[in-house]
This record gives sequence, structure tokens and C-alpha cells, in this order.
Amino acid sequence: MAAPFVLTEDKLEIPMSRTAVKPFLIAKDEAGEYRITIRETRYNSQGYPLITATLQEESFPTASAAKAHARDVFGAEAGQYATK
Repeated sequence: MAAPFVLTEDKLEIPMSRTAVKPFLIAKDEAGEYRITIRETRYNSQGYPLITATLQEESFPTASAAKAHARDVFGAEAGQYATK
């Protein structure tokens, strides 16, 4: 198994994952409500992903309600959700 970082003489390098993230993250907040984070991925000149995450203001009582809102408002499709 490869180490999660590479230590060279003068710096610590942490390799970035090139795996694409799912654009909609559904996570429970401190209050027990579910919130949607929209993640946009673009790539730099070396092909590494640069991810911008935007937490939405709305909260939902269930993860299913959050998914339905993402589908209706943002056009989310099956397989585009990640949960935390």
C-alpha cells in the first residue's frame, strides 16, 4: 500500500485524487437537519480537480426530502448524490 504522502528533502507532497466527486453532497448538520452542498469540479492544466463546494441555505427533515429538492431545483439525477 502506498503512503498517503511523499516526503522529499525540502517539502511534503500530498498527492491529490483524480477521482471525480459526486456533484451533490447530502449531509446531516449539528441540528439533525439535512443540507445540500453543491460541488463543482474543474481541472487545472495538469489535470488535477479543483472543487468548489457551496452549502445551500435550505435544510430538510430527511435525506429523501433533500434528494427530491436537489432533483427538482438543480436537476440532479440518480447516482449524482453522495451522503455523509
